[in-house]
Formats: sequence, C-alpha cells, structure tokens
Amino acid sequence: MEFQYVKTELGQLHIATAGQGAPIILLHQTPRSWDEFRELIPLLAVEHRVIAMDMYGFGQSAKFAAPQTIEKYASGVIALADAMGLSTLNLLGHHTGALVAFAVAAENPKRVNNLILSAAPYTDREYREKHKNGEGVDDAVIAEDGSHLTANWAKRYPYYPKNKPEILNRFIRDSLSFGLDPKEGHLACSSYVIEESLDKIISRVLLLAPSEDPFAFPQVDKFISTLKNAKSASKEVIQGGMIPLMEEKHVEVSRVVLEFLKER
Repeated sequence: MEFQYVKTELGQLHIATAGQGAPIILLHQTPRSWDEFRELIPLLAVEHRVIAMDMYGFGQSAKFAAPQTIEKYASGVIALADAMGLSTLNLLGHHTGALVAFAVAAENPKRVNNLILSAAPYTDREYREKHKNGEGVDDAVIAEDGSHLTANWAKRYPYYPKNKPEILNRFIRDSLSFGLDPKEGHLACSSYVIEESLDKIISRVLLLAPSEDPFAFPQVDKFISTLKNAKSASKEVIQGGMIPLMEEKHVEVSRVVLEFLKER
C-alpha cells in the first residue's frame, strides 16, 4: 500500500492505495478511517486500483464544522475523484460509508458504475425518528481520568467479536483522531432523507448483509425493494458478519465483491 494526501477544493484528503485496474473507492463507517479496510485492500488490489480514503471530516483528512451531513461527506468523495482524474468509478461503503456511497451515486449517477452497500442503514422516516439523537455510542464525555475510553469500549463491545480485542482497539484509536466528533457521523446518518434519492440510483447495486449486525441486517430486504431504477439490485448475506465486517470477514467480502465487479 501507498499513502498520500491529495489536494482538493475541500482541503487535503488522506488515502491509502494499492493495485491497478478499474478504480474502487472504499468508504468507512463512523468514526473509522482507511484502516477499516486494511485487510481487504490487498485482496481487492489483485484486480482493481483500490483507493481507501479517510472520508472528508474523518481520520487525517480535512475537517469541517458541525452540523455534518451525508451530503458533505459525499462532496469529499467527488472532490477526491476530480482531483485524481477519475471520471467513473466503483464505490464500496460500510455503514456510514454506505450512505455516503449511496449519496454519491444518487447525485452523480453517470459516474458510478457499481455500487456496493455494506450494512447500509435505510434512513426513512421511521429510522430518522428512532435515531434522531444519534446511536448512543461513541459519545462518552471526555473525562480527566480517561474513563471515557473504557465507556466507549463498553458501548461497542457487545457488537464486536469476542477474543479479538485488537479490532475494537483500532476502532478506539480512530475515534480519537484530531478534530473528530464521532457523534456527528451518527447524527448525519439519522438526518439523511433517503426517500428523495432512491429513484436516482441507476447503477448496479450489491447489498452486503452481515447476519449478526442487529442494526443493518433487518433493513436489507426493505432497502433492496426500493431500488426500482437500479440496473440490477442484489444482496449477499455474510454469515457471522458483525459491525466490524471488513476486518473480520475480509476474505468472504473480497470474494463476493470481486465476483460482483466481474459481472456485467
């Protein structure tokens, strides 16, 4: 992998890249970074030019003030693509990143060939009302004795695989990035009005459904049924997959994604 900062109209955006071929941009969940795809990148890079970005507002990329929105995150993807001279691309997003990928495809339909949405929240009216105050995770008040670190760990722990604390450790590290307010990412999701953009999706769509993700898995069929104008829309259940799907099930994810990208 190679790392670089790309100068864009929004500021410098940090990326990790590998491989050659048709480009695929990877978009992480809140409050992660490119590191969420550390294991996946080399597997996809066998056949593609992989670009894993710290999304606009996250990691080592340029930050912007609250309130943050999915549309603003999406503007960072387009700014990066423009700066790198990418006229068309493939997108893969996980959780928050899935909504960002969706928004990019909705507003730039001719530029997105394939759209892969992993554990995508379906942010209809019911979802927005239920989550209007955020997810209730990643928002422990900073304490002088550092107890907020264990508080955030405890909030995430039920949704992470046991006996693999190194995965959650990486999450905590990303949540402490300079200038990052993790709660803003959740609020951005909970305010995104997805109904206004469903008919704008015309690319091929694949929904990845981690079976043990209690937030996203129940929404998959509802989501896929609304993509009326997509060139195609299908789903793939990743058995045993949890919220850290990309780290834990990278082999399974890479196989499904590469097969999908080979199809026409």
